[in-house]
Amino acid sequence: MPHPKTLLSLSTLSLLFSITIIIAADDGPVFAATEDAAVMSKLLKSLSPPPSDWSSTTPFCQWDGIKCDSSNRVTTISLASRSLTGTLPSDLNSLSQLTSLSLQNNAISGPIPSLANLSALKTAFLGRNNFTSVPSASFAGLTDLQTLSLSDNPNLSPWTLPTELTQSTNLITLELGTARLTGQLPESFFDKFPGLQSVRLSYNNLTGALPNSLAASAIENLWLNNQDNGLSGTIDVLSNMTQLAQVWLHKNQFTGPIPDLSQCSNLFDLQLRDNQLTGPVPNSLMGLTSLQNVSLDNNELQGPFPAFGKGVKVTLDGINSFCKDTPGPCDARVMVLLHIAGAFGYPIKFAGSWKGNDPCQGWSFVVCDSGRKIITVNLAKQGLQGTISPAFANLTDLRSLYLNGNNLTGSIPESLTTLTQLETLEVSDNNLSGEVPKFPPKVKLLTAGNVLLGQTTGSGGGAGGKTTPSAGSTPEGSHGESGNGSSLTPGWIAGIVIIVLFFVAVVLFVSCKCYAKRRHGKFSRVANPVNGNGNVKLDVISVSNGYSGAPSELQSQSSGDHSELHVFDGGNSTMSILVLRQVTGNFSEDNILGRGGFGVVYKGELQDGTKIAVKRMESVAMGNKGLNEFQAEITVLSKVRHRHLVALLGHCINGNERLLVYEYMPQGTLTQHLFEWRELGYTPLTWKQRVIVALDVARGVEYLHSLAQQSFIHRDLKPSNILLGDDMRAKVADFGLVKNAPDGKYSVETRLAGTFGYLAPEYAATGRVTTKVDVYAFGVVLMELITGRRALDDSLPDERSHLVTWFRRVLINKENIPKAIDQTLNPDEETMESIYKVSELAGHCTAREPNQRPDMGHAVNVLVPMVEQWKPTSRHEDDGHDSEPHMSLPQVLQRWQANEGTSTIFNDMSLSQTQSSINSKTYGFADSFDSLDCR
Repeated sequence: MPHPKTLLSLSTLSLLFSITIIIAADDGPVFAATEDAAVMSKLLKSLSPPPSDWSSTTPFCQWDGIKCDSSNRVTTISLASRSLTGTLPSDLNSLSQLTSLSLQNNAISGPIPSLANLSALKTAFLGRNNFTSVPSASFAGLTDLQTLSLSDNPNLSPWTLPTELTQSTNLITLELGTARLTGQLPESFFDKFPGLQSVRLSYNNLTGALPNSLAASAIENLWLNNQDNGLSGTIDVLSNMTQLAQVWLHKNQFTGPIPDLSQCSNLFDLQLRDNQLTGPVPNSLMGLTSLQNVSLDNNELQGPFPAFGKGVKVTLDGINSFCKDTPGPCDARVMVLLHIAGAFGYPIKFAGSWKGNDPCQGWSFVVCDSGRKIITVNLAKQGLQGTISPAFANLTDLRSLYLNGNNLTGSIPESLTTLTQLETLEVSDNNLSGEVPKFPPKVKLLTAGNVLLGQTTGSGGGAGGKTTPSAGSTPEGSHGESGNGSSLTPGWIAGIVIIVLFFVAVVLFVSCKCYAKRRHGKFSRVANPVNGNGNVKLDVISVSNGYSGAPSELQSQSSGDHSELHVFDGGNSTMSILVLRQVTGNFSEDNILGRGGFGVVYKGELQDGTKIAVKRMESVAMGNKGLNEFQAEITVLSKVRHRHLVALLGHCINGNERLLVYEYMPQGTLTQHLFEWRELGYTPLTWKQRVIVALDVARGVEYLHSLAQQSFIHRDLKPSNILLGDDMRAKVADFGLVKNAPDGKYSVETRLAGTFGYLAPEYAATGRVTTKVDVYAFGVVLMELITGRRALDDSLPDERSHLVTWFRRVLINKENIPKAIDQTLNPDEETMESIYKVSELAGHCTAREPNQRPDMGHAVNVLVPMVEQWKPTSRHEDDGHDSEPHMSLPQVLQRWQANEGTSTIFNDMSLSQTQSSINSKTYGFADSFDSLDCR
């Protein structure tokens, strides 16, 4: 029998064991509640000040804003708009039963605590605080999350859209606006949320394109507006987002056309302003019955002026390229060209230059004859993608079409064979494929560099680098009548031998000509023929600037460095010295417009009344510098053509003389109207006129920098190189110092040249240039327009003599600006607001660091709304074109060529006897000779 003490010990042990088992069974909740208590105690201490009724002596489940379940586990933290500061504990995600976290509209700082693995969390509102960072993987494992809001946390360190959110497949609302997000939107992201309805990612620094995964979502409200550098690419994905109700994409860099949104039957608010959208406004959008608000301001939209339904609030202010200012159809030629542009995706370069309702009025890449019929379209080497539109066939008078050097795909449309006037079609160096249509024998068809084009005839390789013969000269096959597929008839053999011999003869002839040309040097004397009747005849050589119906290959065939513009291509017409003597009264003193360091500028008048300006230089006086500038002017102006760049009409080389012929600008230079108006008896420029001049100059320089077929840097932008027409519209002149612009952000080193006061600091210090040196000079010109003061004025004290230094000090305090402006302006309140904006732009343009200056496209965007608010009284005023003095270069040449050889050209040509009244004018080309050259 056991001892009684032994029995007692056994009973005690059994009881203790039972108690241990019971405690162990309840250990999880107890420890979890204890852990929640520890986290809440940290939260109490980290918030400063904590909510008023929170106390360490009161159970946390009784604190205001805190809810717990029956096990004392925290399920809700609701502290919105409590004026809280401080931080959050890093182990907040230990509250494993938390379903709702609301801390928005406080001033909480520090890192956002990781919420990872809070599988019960449904809503997290952390917006409008001062959080500083987001730890990695903070949102992993949130499998029940429906709403995440971190908007309006501008102090966050840059971070990317968290891809771990794709585990939150129940997400309905995602708000990360003004949260310092960077990078691209992940391609495979939005299709992971079948119930996603609202996405707000505005005011961040997202870049790249809209992901295609958006199309698979059910998003109703999409806010991606106001990205710092802008989202880009097209917005085509919207057409498949059928649940859309509100779309904010404004203030980005989106391109291409507005897609068909007819399936978005719930769309009521569409904000697309301040992008680079092109193409016509689709009828499907204008007919959308649900639409209430739409903004399309400051794009490059084209075609007819949009007409939305009654009750739709529409804004179309600022930049756009509609053919008219009011609803109504465009000219048929305009619509054809827009149809053509549509096959290329409506490139921005077309929208920027195809303005108005007349393609013959300065549209780039388009050439018309005297009857205003489109005869040439030159789109060579424009980086085009897409296909060749069959709509080219609607240009029934087309003679020359150049599409070479692009990235076009698809086939050559059969419809082009119906163009009865077509003489040249060049599509070489693309990615075309398919059959080659059979053109009439007179059509010169060039298809080299399309390896997939026409590969249907045996082993010859199709058009792999050869010129495709016209229809009628191409054999149907290469097999002999015997059908063995290998023999050639004697006739074919003889034909091939003749072709080879002819080819060899041509090569030898060209080689001899090139050798002779090299021996005669870079310049050759121009012949001065006179016809049999003693009348002067104008010599014209072919224009190779890409607009005359013959493409220029000079640039593409050279592999050397073009940065110094040494290649002299002589692109414009060569004029006879006899003609120039006759139209200037034998270079009469009465016709002098101005004098400069290299020569004299004369006024001349052609037989039809067209006035010209002739810059006459002597090579001995010019030296190498002058010869280089002579070459540069011809080289550059042969490659560019813009309504705000002075046109070069021709040149002449006569012994030691070098002559350049320009269009005549009757109102002289901006210098005269800005600084010398009292002496010359002019009326001072109004602020309206000054802003229009600034916009004209900005557009001309923007074209040189980024819109021309080849980019250039002017290097000598200043008021004396800005010329004015009778309508006071401005054109940039003097291209003697122009350099090829380097690609991208790279600079190019060159010898210092230009004019003190307008030289960018980095250029003066290092001799290296980018397009930003022109932006700096443009900023100086803006300051001159605002103040009426010269860039350098030695008559003023040292602290005021340098305009940029002085005016940038003025800009520190906006209240100083009214005291610094030209007192002739006498601005009202509205004008003063405009002056403030231009002053701000001038300050940005003259920033010391080039990367802090905007590009000229930005300057255009800033100035356009200020000009358009005045609404020019006529399209003529807005276009700044006259019918004759501003004819395109090919039209001028065609007119001259049409008269060449007749007995009436320049017959009885007389000069006006009243030209002495203009002697006091200093013409821009002569004035620019006095520019300081520090080379």
